[in-house]
Amino acid sequence: MSMITAKGQTVELAVQFALEQLQVPRDKVEIHVIDEGKKAFLGFIGGRPAIVEVIVTKDPVEEAELYLKSIIKAMDVDVTVETDVKGREIHFTLSGSDIGVLIGKRGNILNYLQYVTKLVANRSTKQYIGVTIDAENYRDKRKNTLESLALRLAKQVGNTKKRVVLEPMPSFERKIIHQALSNHPYVITTSEGKEPHRHVVVSPK
Repeated sequence: MSMITAKGQTVELAVQFALEQLQVPRDKVEIHVIDEGKKAFLGFIGGRPAIVEVIVTKDPVEEAELYLKSIIKAMDVDVTVETDVKGREIHFTLSGSDIGVLIGKRGNILNYLQYVTKLVANRSTKQYIGVTIDAENYRDKRKNTLESLALRLAKQVGNTKKRVVLEPMPSFERKIIHQALSNHPYVITTSEGKEPHRHVVVSPK
């Protein structure tokens, strides 16, 4: 994050000087007034300049996109990244001949990429930014698979009256299981364990 401390006869002049030095527009910075200054009496007695601290703010979308692309480049795979931003949600879509490498077994690599990219997107912002990374519509396919699994296990638990422990999943996948069975008449779901080994348990009511 670039930062400069500037002086001027007024706060506005100090800010303008800082923007010229940083070569960025005003909407890309945070401005902190250190000293509003004091106008000199008769133009030269007892005055002092205004002092401001101007910090260049990073664009979380740009930061996340550059980071994701750098990982893909380091993996040396033929994959392109398409970025779509809606409010404070960033959706990255990956495509290319090597896309299977970035999905991994049960989406483990895709989930890891999403996790670390989300960390990068949120490291320089005070408001939470959601990040989703998808490839070949994997997220929808995985959602359908998990919903089918949830219903199948609910039937099993309802018949045997014994709880079933699922494999560890990221929070957004556990949420799919919880939602699929939230109104089920015979079973309840809970999450147990600590990350990254937190998992869903389906139990009889």
